[in-house]
Amino acid sequence: MDYQAQLDRWLTQAGDDPDLILELNEIKNDPPAVSDRFYRDLAFGTGGLRGVIGAGTNRMNIYTVRRATQGLADYLNASDLPKSAVIAFDSRIKGQLFARETARVLAANGVTVHLYPRLEPTPALSWAVRYFGCGAGVCVTASHNPAKYNGYKVYGADGCQITPEAADKVLAAIEKTDCFDGVKLTDYDQAVAEGKIKLIDDKCLDDFVDAVLALRPGNDVSKLNLVYTPLNGSGLECVLKLLNKMGVPDVTVVPAQKDPDGNFPTCPYPNPEVQEAMEEGLRLCDKVHPDLLIGTDPDCDRMGAAVPDGKGGYRLITGNEMGVLLLDYLCRTRAAKGTMPEAPVAVTTIVSTDMATPIAEHYGVELRRTLTGFKYIGEQIGLLEAEGHKERYIFGFEESYGYLSGAHVRDKDAVNAVMLACECAAWYAGQGMTLLDAVNALYKKFGFYRNGLISIAFEGQNGMKAMEGLMASLRTNPPKKVAGRSVSQMVDYLNHSTGLIPSDVLELRLNGDAKLIVRPSGTEPKLKLYLSVKGGTEEEALQALDQLNAAANALVRERSVD
Repeated sequence: MDYQAQLDRWLTQAGDDPDLILELNEIKNDPPAVSDRFYRDLAFGTGGLRGVIGAGTNRMNIYTVRRATQGLADYLNASDLPKSAVIAFDSRIKGQLFARETARVLAANGVTVHLYPRLEPTPALSWAVRYFGCGAGVCVTASHNPAKYNGYKVYGADGCQITPEAADKVLAAIEKTDCFDGVKLTDYDQAVAEGKIKLIDDKCLDDFVDAVLALRPGNDVSKLNLVYTPLNGSGLECVLKLLNKMGVPDVTVVPAQKDPDGNFPTCPYPNPEVQEAMEEGLRLCDKVHPDLLIGTDPDCDRMGAAVPDGKGGYRLITGNEMGVLLLDYLCRTRAAKGTMPEAPVAVTTIVSTDMATPIAEHYGVELRRTLTGFKYIGEQIGLLEAEGHKERYIFGFEESYGYLSGAHVRDKDAVNAVMLACECAAWYAGQGMTLLDAVNALYKKFGFYRNGLISIAFEGQNGMKAMEGLMASLRTNPPKKVAGRSVSQMVDYLNHSTGLIPSDVLELRLNGDAKLIVRPSGTEPKLKLYLSVKGGTEEEALQALDQLNAAANALVRERSVD
């Protein structure tokens, strides 16, 4: 491919964003930098687009956003879906710009746009798609990635992120589109004046918060002391509205992370799963001594928490731990209040903790497992709704800090999760227990399950090929042992009859209640390895997890060399 020719074309035609011209002039004599920007088109899939902000076909910029939106518009116009869409954005750099450019392209293609006028959570986008009866939705966000990233999540009419089939159709339309000459564009202000772009009023957002509030199990939170951080993202407005309506009396917001800031100055990796991101909140906890610290990621679809550790400090709760805590709490509370539906259903993913299985069985709840991605949990809600029994769905979670207890949206919802965590913490406080006490009680009752995650980046132009080669090696020549445990079965979700759609995932089931799942990320050149063990004691489980972690890393190194 003639990268220089592409560079010259962009220098000539990318004048709508002076930042891009400046960047291209700075790197035009640096061949590796040029090729990195132009060696491929930014990948589009079920997660939409995600990439580094900058110039070129392999970057997030107004031209790659416009091109993707033209493909989405062509897909909508060729379908029988409503010719309308919702757009939202979070605090990411150029987030509002990308949202407006998305609106301009859709409006130019005859698609009516409902645009949030200020940053709002991703679940509020999912809510608004169904609230307005739209054919699609777009949220401009890179979720919890570092500041140099932005992204473009696409949603279907059901409020879920788009299916693989829909993504393939949108991609086919994108591939026919030239980012400069093939995109229809209208003037933003004129489209607003003509009603082609409609700014969403506060009633839609208030109705979203009220829909979350309607899902309350109903336990008192009037004595709860809470520290909250939106991690410089979009959660502050909705979360504070919710907490006020719930009657949480004592809420301290982390000052340095309160205001929207796409540079994320205090948390380079704004992910509530990560200790570093929560450090500002943890330091504030040492002064305020709350019952609970809660953090939501920049687009407010993931929630992390920390609780008193009984030693004067605070301990982060893992995504799996919070998932089983909330599952148990909801089941216990609804059973006690007589609000458990007939034939209740909970949903989690194949990479989430096996501990959910005995808890669900204990309460007589059917547990369904899906592929990774909350859209598949949302799909299960849709199936229950189509059967006329959406009330059967009581809870869904994934290990990556995503939770949902209702059918109001079809994606993980950190606003909903904040409500559940506050009620759960307050209920246990009434029993004289912290959430850590509660976690430990569940371990003693159901078994000492432990989970781990290894994330390995395959950078550069050859990264995707290296990752594909490693997966091929594992498929054709699976290991006979891992961490000294025999591989009793390998499940290949790409070819195996699992009842799920084919997916590039390998599951190595090991003797002794352990397993290793290997999955390439769907949005970036990154390999994820999910570790699962169970021990007779906490010490035994932790030792087994350490051994599996070392063995999994060694396996990747060995196969990468091959």
